[in-house]
Amino acid sequence: MYRRERSILLRGSAAALSNNLSVLQLPDRDLRHFGVVHGPSAQILSSAPEGVPLAQRQLQVKVGVGVSPPLITQVHWCVFPFRVLLVLTSHQRIQMYESDGSLMVYWHALDSGDSSSGTWSGRILVFDIPAKGPNIVLSEELAGHQTPITDIATERAQGQDGVADMVTADDSGVLCVWRSGTTFTLLTRIPGFGVPCPSVQLWQGIVAAGYGNGQVRLYDATTGTLHVQISAHARTICALDLAPEVGKLLSAAEDTFVHIWKLNRNPESGSIEVEHYHGECISDTQLCGARFCDPSGSSFAVTGYDLAEILRFSSV
Repeated sequence: MYRRERSILLRGSAAALSNNLSVLQLPDRDLRHFGVVHGPSAQILSSAPEGVPLAQRQLQVKVGVGVSPPLITQVHWCVFPFRVLLVLTSHQRIQMYESDGSLMVYWHALDSGDSSSGTWSGRILVFDIPAKGPNIVLSEELAGHQTPITDIATERAQGQDGVADMVTADDSGVLCVWRSGTTFTLLTRIPGFGVPCPSVQLWQGIVAAGYGNGQVRLYDATTGTLHVQISAHARTICALDLAPEVGKLLSAAEDTFVHIWKLNRNPESGSIEVEHYHGECISDTQLCGARFCDPSGSSFAVTGYDLAEILRFSSV
């Protein structure tokens, strides 16, 4: 149901990090931006729909003269109703750029010598973002985890009061479900079961979590009730993504497989249902990132360790 399209070449392979691919679609300009981490730098590429690369930029964490830049842990586009920011993270600091990476608008230092505020502490930093300009402010720190955060997922609540709109995962497999507002409220805490949760997603009150044992679990965001457990992969899941318009869930793992699942909530019983939609094997490749390229899930992209290209697939 999906076929291989023209790949996008990278200057170096993707680092062996979970969630090591970010995609931003710009429908008004018929462009897509791709972000991939490679050691101390992040590659930002712009591409036309047919895969022709139009521009490429490399970003590094800003450090003093003569100091080697630290390894980057993630690059990600944060899409707000009024603005899009590109966020670069490392163990030393957080840097925020305009969406194309051309201008850094804010940076926040992380004190690596203080375990209470370091990147491994399990605390979540919340920033107030203005409609434009660099006046970004750290407004709150959320304490719901005891081990390092592995992933954060959000969904717009669209004006619904009391609805969960953020979920966070950590290295022990614990999930925290939050409601945003003037301050964040912890709605439920879903305990782990002895394995990390590298990737998590949120869609219409459903929490989708991918674990180190290859399982995908679907929980009710409000109650934390486990509805579905899928033995989806033979090795650690490295990435999950959701196509919000259709409820497609993408999972990729170190077993070389990418799977797409169709999610649905039964209107009568309220239970969460899932069916397998598509499977793809990227042979001899340790996958490290996978993302849908559009909200309808009609195309997706994949990165792998020691693979100097972004693989692209589109529906037939």
